[in-house]
Amino acid sequence: MTENKKDTSDRLIIDGNITVIAGPCAIESWEQIDSIAALVKDFGLAFLRGGAYKPRTSPYSFQGLERKGLEFMKEISKKYGLRTVTEVTDADTVDEVAKYVDVLQIGTRNMSNFALLKKVGRVSNSMNKSVILKRGWGSTIKEWLLAVEYITSSGSAEVVLCERGIRTFEPYTRFTLDLSAVPVIKKLSRLPIIIDPSHAVGQSDLVIPMSRAAIAVGADGLIVEIHTDPEKALCDGQQSLNAHQTEEMLHQIEYIAKFFGKKVR
Repeated sequence: MTENKKDTSDRLIIDGNITVIAGPCAIESWEQIDSIAALVKDFGLAFLRGGAYKPRTSPYSFQGLERKGLEFMKEISKKYGLRTVTEVTDADTVDEVAKYVDVLQIGTRNMSNFALLKKVGRVSNSMNKSVILKRGWGSTIKEWLLAVEYITSSGSAEVVLCERGIRTFEPYTRFTLDLSAVPVIKKLSRLPIIIDPSHAVGQSDLVIPMSRAAIAVGADGLIVEIHTDPEKALCDGQQSLNAHQTEEMLHQIEYIAKFFGKKVR
């Protein structure tokens, strides 16, 4: 497995740290992303997530603000000094997205979109962007690791894996969070791995306990959906943490991180 050799201070994953990426599923307006970014900054975190292009199961669901959302993320990054994360959904928009954000995320639907993976690999290498690769909801760990090769074959971009739940016969949660993937990935590769508990469980009251479990099992970080008013969110409000819940989650995972001699950032 290709090992990432870059050694820069702005890497997504740094030894001795638990990286928490927080923000809304979708950027809805300037006021919304600004208020959430202020929370992220106040919590002492360094990374803000927010979807500009939103691939949705239903074509009638909110699809994101697209380029306007990217422009908001660029301005927010300058205003609060946060590094930004957003999803790239097709090869044609990779160059545009990379101009506005720091970290390119590849979603579960696109884990096997090899044209997109290769394009992200080339762009991330040339522009020094980190990449988050989510596991496909029906993909094996071997398939997931091979997908990484499509990205890293173009250079030495920092690639971070993200376990976000797989589809099983259990309908109570949105997906089944495969926490065993963390030690397996660490056994098979040197790639860092983070957990997305929000998309896995699909219910805000389950996000905190699964976040605790993720850090306890050795994950290098979390990517979590938060919102200042989850009940009015245009996307995934039911799984988004409010400000109080986010503070409680951070408090709990900081306690676990200390056991491993790490700090949350």
